[in-house]
Amino acid sequence: MTAPQALDLDRVRAAFPALAGDSVYLDNAGGSAVLRHVGDRVRDYLLTSSVQLGASYRASQQAGDKVLAARRAVAELINAPHDDEVVMGGATTLLMYLFTQALLPGIKPGDEIIVSNSDHEANIGGWTRLAQAGAVIRIWPVNPDSLMLELDDLRSLLNERTRWVAMTQASNILGSVNPVAEVARLAHAAGARLCVDAVAYAPHRLVDVQASGADVYVFSFYKVFGPHYAVLWGRRELLLGLPSLNHFFIGPEVLPYTLQPGNVNYELSYGCIGIADYLVETGDALGGTGSRRARMQLAFDAFERHEDALAERLLAYLRGKRSVRIIGHREVRPGLRVPTISFVVAGRPPEAIVRHLDAFDIGIRFGDFYAKRLIEALGLQGQGGVVRVSMAHYNTLDEIDRLVRHLDAVIP
Repeated sequence: MTAPQALDLDRVRAAFPALAGDSVYLDNAGGSAVLRHVGDRVRDYLLTSSVQLGASYRASQQAGDKVLAARRAVAELINAPHDDEVVMGGATTLLMYLFTQALLPGIKPGDEIIVSNSDHEANIGGWTRLAQAGAVIRIWPVNPDSLMLELDDLRSLLNERTRWVAMTQASNILGSVNPVAEVARLAHAAGARLCVDAVAYAPHRLVDVQASGADVYVFSFYKVFGPHYAVLWGRRELLLGLPSLNHFFIGPEVLPYTLQPGNVNYELSYGCIGIADYLVETGDALGGTGSRRARMQLAFDAFERHEDALAERLLAYLRGKRSVRIIGHREVRPGLRVPTISFVVAGRPPEAIVRHLDAFDIGIRFGDFYAKRLIEALGLQGQGGVVRVSMAHYNTLDEIDRLVRHLDAVIP
């Protein structure tokens, strides 16, 4: 059997103009580098198609075709059954706020909503606001020993009053990948729906909203090599049942416009086509054939193998330091970890470690990363959170070795 092809990192990095210098960028969970493909499309739209949509003249019709093509490209990228289920907007936080506000009129006193304490606040804050309508918010906590969301703990929370479960597919602190399809089965069996935040997952695995089992699925493109923009997918029958958030004359049947007040950002939407094109081209370079999604999958398979090697290089170093506490899985676990690695060092504030790396033009980060509830549950808020190193497929082993050399000066 032929061994899988490795990524051509020179080719990969050439697709990201920001990587051309000598800086080491390892804050990818905060926001990835942006593809040239994406920037070119944003520029093209602004300079050739920046007119209002919906008019009869040719330029307006052509601009409308581009925006619709963008929605269809995103639907392909996430494997949505229908492109009108694709809602786009400024950020995951914004889309989740809009979505939960659309749910608000249908919430009845005593309805229960389960949220995980491992999530970014984007997938908690909107849900907790539903308490104003009488919703009861129940917390599904990370197990302090395994640092995982345990299914047995969820089973003890689910009951006939549960309406929604909200969780992350991959933690932006722990790096752990959660079994969302199994959670979906448990939630649906209890008569509830599932909302998945995939912000920390989508840069590392090919998203498949249908396979996830989720009813709502959301992530940000600026973590997935694109513009500062985001997508929320929802099952069509669910979205059709929501009140319109748009003007009074925009009825709930006009999807996805009902959940896009003010409409989408045209140029950023059009730029997102570049993400899918890059993934297909990468799959082609790896010898891929078949459908566009099959070639995207080949690309992500190669990303995962490379990222696992990067993560293990850093984890092996950290495991060798007695002063280091790794927050999450201590080793690469295929399929169960993304290359987002958090740690603390006894006697060393996270900020001090990160600022030491700043002097060497190595970009990592410290803090709670808006997963404040998790940091508090782990007792880490007093020292300023964690040090986080977050890698992407375009990072190199040489960059990790450079990071380790400079970490060694501040980690006893």
